Amino acid sequence: MGLGDDLMITGIVEQEHTKHPDKQIVIGDLKKNLVFDSIIYLNNPNITPSDKINRNKPVHFINYNDENRFYINYAKCNDNNLFWRTDFKPVPGKIYFSEKEVSDAKNILKNANIFWSKNRDIKHKGIIFFESYSTKQNHEFYSHKMHNKNWGEENWKKLIKKLKEEYLIIQSVHETAIKIDGVFYSEKEFDFRTACAVINNCDMYLGNEGGFGHAAAALNTKALIYFGGWISPQSTGYDIHENIYYEDDPNSPCGAIGYICDHCEKARQSIKVDYLEEKVKSILK
Repeated sequence: MGLGDDLMITGIVEQEHTKHPDKQIVIGDLKKNLVFDSIIYLNNPNITPSDKINRNKPVHFINYNDENRFYINYAKCNDNNLFWRTDFKPVPGKIYFSEKEVSDAKNILKNANIFWSKNRDIKHKGIIFFESYSTKQNHEFYSHKMHNKNWGEENWKKLIKKLKEEYLIIQSVHETAIKIDGVFYSEKEFDFRTACAVINNCDMYLGNEGGFGHAAAALNTKALIYFGGWISPQSTGYDIHENIYYEDDPNSPCGAIGYICDHCEKARQSIKVDYLEEKVKSILK
């Protein structure tokens, strides 16, 4: 599972902890008798790591794994398409930062503001954390899926070009990142958790549906999330965000994973740059 899945389950953990305050909560695969750990669960007081389980105390097991993600309708899925549950709605999760992550994020924000001051004579109107591509983009298994759910490199570049004159835009650094002139990149790479700590200090998150969108919800940070026609916000979106969904097409949401989807391309072409620009500016008024 991805980090977005791990963030989603932390929201359910909060609910389950309220119901079972005296039990150790663990997450895993009940069928395989496995307990999962994740960098997302670090410092979370309500999740017991696998190496800290006390065999003498009761355990509440949350069965959440690749074969049991709560937003997928497994009965209908096939090799080419995923199908989504319409009776599931995620709740914002939780992420607990270390002092070092908070400090590193503040330093990144400090350097980002210095970058802005060196390149602009005006004060920016807000700070946007931007990420358009998943780090799984070049992974063979995920390549079709990631292509289909993405708004497209050229669309993102055009939007950022419009926004970067008024807003300080920060992007994480990884091998598949689209580097755009005028966007701040840290001199050294920082991991997902540190990126989330940066988002916690930004005015909004901007990007495709995925892990950082779930992080923004967990941090109660405003966001504009592109869903296209691949998945519905009903399944993995949050009401606190501006969710861009291609809903006026009977093929939405298609969940295409085994091929490059024409319907998803139609969604990319139909959802215009100017429209998203207006939405971003409305969020940051």
